[in-house]
Amino acid sequence: MPEPVPIDDALDPRLAPFADIRERELAARSGLFVGETLVVLDAMLLRPASIRAVLASARMLERTRLMLDAARCEAPLYTASDEALEQLTGVDLHRGVLALGERAPFEPVAPEAFNPATPPRTALVAEDITNIDNIGQLFRIAAAFAVDAVVLSPSCHDPLYRKSLRVSTGNALKVPSIRARRWPDDLEELCARFGWTLVATAIQSSVPLRSVAPPERVAVVVGHESNGVSAAVRGRAAHIVRIPMAAGVDSLNVAVSAAIALDHFSRGERI
Repeated sequence: MPEPVPIDDALDPRLAPFADIRERELAARSGLFVGETLVVLDAMLLRPASIRAVLASARMLERTRLMLDAARCEAPLYTASDEALEQLTGVDLHRGVLALGERAPFEPVAPEAFNPATPPRTALVAEDITNIDNIGQLFRIAAAFAVDAVVLSPSCHDPLYRKSLRVSTGNALKVPSIRARRWPDDLEELCARFGWTLVATAIQSSVPLRSVAPPERVAVVVGHESNGVSAAVRGRAAHIVRIPMAAGVDSLNVAVSAAIALDHFSRGERI
């Protein structure tokens, strides 16, 4: 692979795609995304040809170089001081590595284009999840509970955003995801195509989660952090379930709820 290229000037045009990645910078950049940490880089290297460039601090350079070399990734590897990195990115980049990738190979696919060789047995459906951390956590949980696909409603936050990727520990690049355009019609069509029994999590008009036997193929829906699963999706669900809790506690974080529900309903193989 090419030798690392040291860069002293944070304004060097070769580093422009890495500039100003603070939390308010949420928009996709011309079909690209930025991954942060070695764990995320490792997930990106599942498709090494999709990586456009890598930027590492001096202290992370050797580990980064070895990973790129092992994956036969030919993207340019730049290195700069911690001071230059902070000036460039606008954040204290103590994790020391960024990678610029093409979105298309990892982008959530349209429902009609999702045709896996093996029919998926378990799906996690995220409806209107707009919190960055929650989207990342849901993908990490989906991987842990052997979910075959994550279905995203149109308004869900971008799972390829830098912080979402980091929170997911790279799993937003590994678990197949489907971005619906027509909601909830696309969800209903996916359920019909793959034989998923739709199970919605909600407090209202629900039964205890463990009173429902796990269906052979299932799609578990978790909803908006404040509003929960919509009435339109609840109306299409075969079951509406709740997690029994102590008196005085009415809800859990959506990621925690998803983990508890998938521990019961997931049909994926776990060790």
